[in-house]
Amino acid sequence: MIKSPQKMGIPLLVIGDSLSAAHGIQPEQGWVHLLGQRIATQGYRVINASISGDTTSNGLRRLRKALQRYRPEIVVIELGANDGLRGLSLKAMENNLGSMITAAQEIGAKVLLLGMRIPPNYGKAYTQGFHQIYHDLAARYQISLVPFFLEGVALNRALMQNDGLHPKAVAQPQILENVWVELGGMLEK
Repeated sequence: MIKSPQKMGIPLLVIGDSLSAAHGIQPEQGWVHLLGQRIATQGYRVINASISGDTTSNGLRRLRKALQRYRPEIVVIELGANDGLRGLSLKAMENNLGSMITAAQEIGAKVLLLGMRIPPNYGKAYTQGFHQIYHDLAARYQISLVPFFLEGVALNRALMQNDGLHPKAVAQPQILENVWVELGGMLEK
């Protein structure tokens, strides 16, 4: 029996929010789709389990089922922005992300964490604490980290949609390059 093309390849799971779900642009323009095109020749298939508006608690609830279903070799976690924009508990966010990392590692998956920054709406301590969580988790669990997923994009109005939160299609290749800095090396190991 021949497997369908979408079922073939080493699974790489991306679990994220609107930034990975191609909010406001065509799905094939998003960085996750572009990643899939880039690594298809290396024998990988990308599963995009990203949902706009997702928080770390929602992602954690969905992740275990996705891990069982796909058994990914690599898990890319891009969550936290909605927690930060809503001013949710930093401790809860850290715990949720930590649980996601642990669940992925328990099935033998390598993990890449995509760090985020948020506007200073909730004050300096919250904003700095938010960003520091990603660094702390990467060190604690010894995983790869992209310190700021939207580096070179977020503060460039020409690359952002009118809402100021979501990158345009033209920015997606730069986002992929930001991810590729860490992910490229993970694929070679």
